[in-house]
Amino acid sequence: MRSNYHINFVSVFAVLMLITACTPTVRVEAPKEPITINLNIKLDADVRVKLEEQAKEDIESNPDIF
Repeated sequence: MRSNYHINFVSVFAVLMLITACTPTVRVEAPKEPITINLNIKLDADVRVKLEEQAKEDIESNPDIF
């Protein structure tokens, strides 16, 4: 009876070791290339707003321009 218990324990232990050995791992690593952020859209919108404001001021100061 005792040897049968020992064989069952070893079998269960072996199965548990195989299951834990097959679990996936997650690694968090820094990227190899630098992270770049493209801000062209924001800068373009900012320039357009400034140009529109300047155009409105020019039209108001010179109503006969068109």
